[in-house]
Amino acid sequence: MPVSFVSTGQQERYARYSADPDQGQLDRFFHLSARDRALIAGRRGAHNRLGFAAQIGTVRFLGVFLPNPAEVPRVVAEYLAGQLEIPDWRVLHDYARREGTNRLHAGEIQSAYGYRDFAAEDSQAGFTGWLQARVKIGAERPTVLFDLATAWLLEAKILLPRPSTLLRAIAQAREQSNVRVWDELASLPNRVQQARLEELLVTRTGERSSVLDRLRRAPTRVSASGLLGALERLDSIRAIGVGNVDVSPIPPSRVAALARYGVVAKAQTLARMTKPRRIATLLAAAQQLEIAATDDALDLLDQLLGSLLSRAEKAGKNERARSQPAVDSAAWALSQAVQVLLDPPEGDVLALWAAITQHVSRNDLEAAVATLAQINVDPADVHLNDLMTRYTSVRRFLPALLRTLQLRAAPGGEATLEAFDALRRLEGRHNIRVDAVSIDLATGVWRHRIEDENGFLNRRAYTFLVLEKLRESLRRRDVFVPGSDRWGDPRAKLLEGVAWETARPQIAAGYGHSLDADQQITTLAAELDDAYRAVASRLHDNPAVRIESIDGRARPVLTPLDRLEEPASLAALRDAVNARIPRVDLPDQILEVAGWTRFPGEFTHVSEGNTSAQNLHLSICAVLLAEACNVGLEPVVHPDNPALTRARLSWTDQNYIRTETIAAANARLVEMQSTIPITAFWGGGDVASADGIRFVVPVRTLNAGPNPRYFGAGRGITYLNFLSDQFSGFHGIVIPGTLRDSLYILDGLLEQQTGLQPTELMTDTAGYSDQVFGLFRLNGYQFSPRLADIGGTRFWRINRDADYGPLNDLATHRINTALIATHWDDLLRIAGSLATGTVKASELLRVLQGQGRPTPLGRALAEYGRIAKTTYLLAYLDDDSYRRRILTQLNRTESRHALARDVFHGQRGQLRQRYREGQEDQLGALGLVVNAIVLWNTRYIDAVVNQLRAEGYPVNDTDVARLSPLIRDHINLLGRYRFSTSDLPKEGLRPLRNPNTPH
Repeated sequence: MPVSFVSTGQQERYARYSADPDQGQLDRFFHLSARDRALIAGRRGAHNRLGFAAQIGTVRFLGVFLPNPAEVPRVVAEYLAGQLEIPDWRVLHDYARREGTNRLHAGEIQSAYGYRDFAAEDSQAGFTGWLQARVKIGAERPTVLFDLATAWLLEAKILLPRPSTLLRAIAQAREQSNVRVWDELASLPNRVQQARLEELLVTRTGERSSVLDRLRRAPTRVSASGLLGALERLDSIRAIGVGNVDVSPIPPSRVAALARYGVVAKAQTLARMTKPRRIATLLAAAQQLEIAATDDALDLLDQLLGSLLSRAEKAGKNERARSQPAVDSAAWALSQAVQVLLDPPEGDVLALWAAITQHVSRNDLEAAVATLAQINVDPADVHLNDLMTRYTSVRRFLPALLRTLQLRAAPGGEATLEAFDALRRLEGRHNIRVDAVSIDLATGVWRHRIEDENGFLNRRAYTFLVLEKLRESLRRRDVFVPGSDRWGDPRAKLLEGVAWETARPQIAAGYGHSLDADQQITTLAAELDDAYRAVASRLHDNPAVRIESIDGRARPVLTPLDRLEEPASLAALRDAVNARIPRVDLPDQILEVAGWTRFPGEFTHVSEGNTSAQNLHLSICAVLLAEACNVGLEPVVHPDNPALTRARLSWTDQNYIRTETIAAANARLVEMQSTIPITAFWGGGDVASADGIRFVVPVRTLNAGPNPRYFGAGRGITYLNFLSDQFSGFHGIVIPGTLRDSLYILDGLLEQQTGLQPTELMTDTAGYSDQVFGLFRLNGYQFSPRLADIGGTRFWRINRDADYGPLNDLATHRINTALIATHWDDLLRIAGSLATGTVKASELLRVLQGQGRPTPLGRALAEYGRIAKTTYLLAYLDDDSYRRRILTQLNRTESRHALARDVFHGQRGQLRQRYREGQEDQLGALGLVVNAIVLWNTRYIDAVVNQLRAEGYPVNDTDVARLSPLIRDHINLLGRYRFSTSDLPKEGLRPLRNPNTPH
């Protein structure tokens, strides 16, 4: 495990002063106690006393004695000299001249304070025990373990060894832990199960791939035959018989790591493993495949039923459109007769008919009535005729679906589950009476469809009724599937029992909530009341806002923000930056950033093992560029370079490029971006934005959806990006089609793995809902959407009798605080479950929203969210600088999308990955490369600005704040994909361009 795989930041921090300690660190590590002073007092000379004190503080702070004790930051020397009343801290340099004294003093300090050498037997025993316990419970990367081990050694007063020694110890502990995990997992299945697992690696006669390879192949076609194949695949995986093997004694992270490798590794590679490792890997992979196959089958069922219903509804509308001329003609004939009836002539019925026939004949009237009787059906019933004609298609997969699908129901889905079970019992039976099945679901137009004139069940109609309701209930998770990841029950993932009671006070305190519902509502009421009164008092001085009565309702009217003028100094600064920033090829940018951050070190082998491949960083950078530019591997293949051959690149792509390694590498880029001085002018990292970039997916896939506005006649996906105010992208989520962003925006903040901690998220209007406001507020975040039409938004109040002056006519809706109080503990449980990662916000929102029929808890969350929303709306109206800040951050996101589009130029910018994992990996690589461009640009813009200031150029801080690293005119993105470290600067940055040199 080479030390180069430790990040630059870790190398700079390990056993050395990487920066000046802050005041808190000075007070903690360098404050001299009475004991310290007594030990120091026996030293002769000011230089010896100060040097001795510096060694005490250094070993506390760094965990080592420096070879040259005088190499401490000046702030440390001054802090210690002040305590010892030594007037000149520079006497410390005299102390370093006598090396023997330094070593002697270090030994005295080590003995007096109980510091131990790393090589000592008791040190080794303690450290090894801690390390083995740590690697047993988790699957942390070596770089994470390196930091954890350093902290433990400092706490245990064990002097830090060389980095290579520590890394070797970590590697050895991880290898020993792996062997133990393999042995434990391999012992869980019985002999029959082990034999079935071994059979997965067999290539049967007449076939070209192993059983495992075939089971790993997910469905891509949305059709009856595709669903049938998906169900048969699920049956085959279940037949292995290991789905119920209890692997809970093994830490989940370790099982997940094995499963990840087993799902992607070649059968030949798995066959060459030792038996315990092979059985353990296949067991984990088989269980993961069962979950994935269940999800795939349900995704396919959802899309297929949606397609059938959509086509039937469209056909019904077309049929009504075709019959419209006949309907119009019949309506005209009947209207003539009705006009006579409204003003009838004197006389009997014969006189009435005589008057009618002057306008329309009796034959025409009879024809009109017959036409309308045949055509004019309930509008809700228009799609059912066409739906019944598609029964043959449904029968292709229905028996397998009834046999394979294992469902459970929440209270809201019990009727659907009962009907599905009834449908299962009907298989093989004929002439079923209606009273033999549950017909509670049959409302409206379905009621007369499922029963014929003889009281028998119309099997076709009943089948489609159950499937339609099943799809609705699955989407609401009123019906769910045990053992499924995406279609399981998110309610079961909420904290409960002892775990919740333990976490409850910490969650409430951490987010500033009260455990008492009434006290919480009182606090919220006061906060909302103060906001109303403050905004009302300033409204007459706010020319951008006026309140108008529109359709009898008071509505706020907000004047759009004026375009922010660009001063001449800003334009000149941009020109100066563009003239000096070096021109560069994209591969060189990526390699240069890799040298700064060592981010290729985060790309570990999927097996969690080490590799001896030479120049692996070149292979990783080349694959990342190929994925990000969407050009495939061919342009980056260089047969004369072993690191860039097609075989090496394919191997690297398969084994190293995956979501978690991309996220870990991206965290390094985000970390370095935040340390560059110029980013302080752009933001502090506490503000972020989320917006989606759309990609057409022209290949067959389940993980895409239609939307003519973005994808034309095809299908596509949305890549939801999260961007900090420092221009670094810190997370991304792939969403099929264009599902509402609001389902996923909180996931991005909770799941992201960088050092940033944004507390405010800005989005477009599409990300807005009352429940989203509620979830953000519960978890301590500020949700700040840009509102396209604030006039149509409702303002809510708690205090019915409060006088808010000019805002009274707006604040007409009252919040149901009783509903919040009733569900307050459950709302806190939601916050705790989201914070601890036991459930995703997107999963919960699906349940709580109930597809337009929210649950009682969902309604309580919406009421709570309306408080946060109204407080935000008032601030949005009141402060034009706040609105400007939101607009600026969202414009940054749009600019990042434009840069990403330019990078992702291959294959007409279309995404051609069939599977969800491939889409996530490729778009993750795109996000990483865009972040590398941003980081490279930021460092060089910072260098240019510093040079301009050194030359006396008038640089205004307000202009620097409006510079952007999302520039690309100086970057060659096309056609030249050469990866060579010889083109990189040997140290520091490459020279800036001379603006006076001709282009």
